[in-house]
Amino acid sequence: MATIQQAETVYPQAVKLRRNFHRHPELAFEEAHTAQAIIAELERLGVNYEYSGTGGAVIGRLRTDCASAPTFALRAEMDALPGAENTDLPFASTFEGKMHACGHDAHMAMVLGAANLLTQSPPECNVLFVFQPAEERGGGSRVVINSGVLTGVNAIFGGHVTHHYQVGEIMVAEGVITAQSDRFRIQVKGRGGHGARPHEATDAVVTTGLLITAIQTLVSREINPVYPSVVTIGTIHAGSAPNVIAEEAVLEGSIRSTLPAVRVHLHEGLKRMARALGELHNANIDITISEGYPPVVNTHHETRVAYQAARTVVGEKGLMAMDHPSMGSEDFSYFLHEIPGCYVRFGARPHEQEYIPLHSPAFDVDEQALKVGAAFFDEVVREATRQHQA
Repeated sequence: MATIQQAETVYPQAVKLRRNFHRHPELAFEEAHTAQAIIAELERLGVNYEYSGTGGAVIGRLRTDCASAPTFALRAEMDALPGAENTDLPFASTFEGKMHACGHDAHMAMVLGAANLLTQSPPECNVLFVFQPAEERGGGSRVVINSGVLTGVNAIFGGHVTHHYQVGEIMVAEGVITAQSDRFRIQVKGRGGHGARPHEATDAVVTTGLLITAIQTLVSREINPVYPSVVTIGTIHAGSAPNVIAEEAVLEGSIRSTLPAVRVHLHEGLKRMARALGELHNANIDITISEGYPPVVNTHHETRVAYQAARTVVGEKGLMAMDHPSMGSEDFSYFLHEIPGCYVRFGARPHEQEYIPLHSPAFDVDEQALKVGAAFFDEVVREATRQHQA
């Protein structure tokens, strides 16, 4: 049974690892230094590993002698985000334009902390330590899946730090945890002309403005308010000069949904509005929608396992309920299409600090959360083994 007090023994090393990761952030599929730091720690712990090279996953394996023993996987992400760090930390990013703004540095340290605990007192099961590339961009979990290393794995567990909860709190919930994420690109093609003679042109900017306004009604007036959904336009590019009527405009954005029927309606609604506005303003409007990460859906039994493990580590007071699914997305969802599992949230907001969102250049975690995460990942393996044997 792991406790936060027992995790004190691995805490200094977890902090050291986390700060090293934080100081050397690497983008999706470029995690060379990060992978080598993980490998060095696995070697120090005597854990066998597999690594195919930059762009691949690092897979640690802790084996038991029992041939019929189950296998459980613990997952962490290696990649960072583009962005200039604004934390003033003494171990801030030394790689210009890159930073760990999503806490993946903490996740790796937590799983390695659990590996430390599990090697000190090996469980009666096999454990896979999965350090995947490219969660932020590219769906790096599919690299792990396509490698075949999950064959024979009974369940997988992962988690994410957040400022929505304070240190010592863990959110565990069954069912939908994060949303489906899709991207869209809309190209509005009009007819360029002189700014003084608009009657000779078809203004792509005016058509685009009306399309933007129309899209805002897609969720607010066509989707039942009890079904979470978001349509966001993130970028707009149009025009070349103040006195030139733009011939073309390009919009890009994202669609978030939690129900398949709502997702279909949002896709069809965007296409319908694009067709209608094109016809209304004599413009050609092309829309392309590309599929993003599916929703994370925690399975029933594994959620019970994670709940019991979290209760053991943080007690009833530290167990948090989920008010509603996050509209963010996570490629842990691909793992759950293959095997059962559970994805939790770790409180990482210092008690005296205001809320800072993920992906902010000022995002940081209270490193005390590393103890909670290491203890949880250790305990969830042991609890899963106990319930498997029962």
